[in-house]
Amino acid sequence: MWDRSRAYPQGMSIPDHELRRLATAVTGRDTASLVLEPPSRDEQERIAALVVRRAAGEPLQYLEGSVQFGPIEVLVDHRALIPRPETERVWEEAVASLREAGPGTVIVDLGTGSGALALALKHSFPEAQVYGIDISEEALALAEENAAQSGLDVTFLHGDLFEPLPKRLMGRIDLVVANPPYVTEEEFASLPPDVCDHEPRAALVSGPNGTEIVDRIADEGFWSVGIGGWIVCEIGATQGEAAHEAFFAFDREVRPDLAGRDRVLVARRGASCCV
Repeated sequence: MWDRSRAYPQGMSIPDHELRRLATAVTGRDTASLVLEPPSRDEQERIAALVVRRAAGEPLQYLEGSVQFGPIEVLVDHRALIPRPETERVWEEAVASLREAGPGTVIVDLGTGSGALALALKHSFPEAQVYGIDISEEALALAEENAAQSGLDVTFLHGDLFEPLPKRLMGRIDLVVANPPYVTEEEFASLPPDVCDHEPRAALVSGPNGTEIVDRIADEGFWSVGIGGWIVCEIGATQGEAAHEAFFAFDREVRPDLAGRDRVLVARRGASCCV
């Protein structure tokens, strides 16, 4: 039988379900298997070291090393935001909007981070040309590692929003997805410590208003997507009205997350006109 007290050094403790997840990450065995085959002494020591880090506030997902995102599993660490269920909603809405994609279909993930959205969309639409863009070279290195692990062919580019894309793609992108920074500078200070102390600030904070990057995506995206092209963008729970207004040049709708809060802006570019 596993003596779990050994995993709590110096009186430290974490919730039991988190301990089970860390034990699984270290041993590769699920809870039932751990009953039959308890952690070895070496595994106990490695679990205890992770408990210390978790008790100090390090995100559980970083300690586990990977997360499930839609149809794929991605590596995660301090170089990029942890993919969350809210962002899976972006993937779901994007798949439902685009429906199908051939070799000429162009999909762009702005602020790709770990590459989760870009890789999940490549998995869903294997014939499409998929690009992932990020201003962080560290995040792109992690995205490349995830592409190699998954065997999915995504082109990752370093730069700011649409800027690094080949000029030939401008005006003919079929789908843009984004989980941009949308936290205000004031809100950042009130985030849980495991978020504000460990996840990249630049991937979280947009500016004083929180909608600065969303506004840019709406503006630059209009000239980047083709007629009938889609933009699916994650937004803050209080930003539905502002995002709807920012995408005034599109047919658009704000859709909720599983908790019923405004979370995803789905926009489609109609025919050219005097906007």
